[in-house]
Amino acid sequence: MNALLTVLHVFVAVGLIALVLIQHGKGADAGAAFGSGASATVFGSQGSATFLSRVTAGLAALFFITSLTLAYMAGSREAPTSVTERVAPVEQEAPVSAPVQGGSDVPSLPAGAGETAGGDAPPVSAPPAQPAEAPAGQN
Repeated sequence: MNALLTVLHVFVAVGLIALVLIQHGKGADAGAAFGSGASATVFGSQGSATFLSRVTAGLAALFFITSLTLAYMAGSREAPTSVTERVAPVEQEAPVSAPVQGGSDVPSLPAGAGETAGGDAPPVSAPPAQPAEAPAGQN
């Protein structure tokens, strides 16, 4: 039903465009006075305006009806149409890190302590050197 209504909607739209382009505007009468005398000979001098305007109004009404019907049908649809919408989203949990085997004497840094602006690890400094003991009696 939805596909049939969409095809009808497209045909009505194309027909409406064609009818509007066929009609001549009010400015065409001034052009006919300057040498283009064949502007009103297809449907007669007055008959084209009423016939084409009535057909255009009918197609415009049909276009509005099909537009509103398609909008109503699209808005009232409850069931998912895609396979991805039918599958429930899976919640992923954060991975749990395994405890270190055997332990370590090295303390861990607090979060963010090892980060620098360049992304490099901070330089490792050597422990302070112990001053050499002076021999006894030389103070």
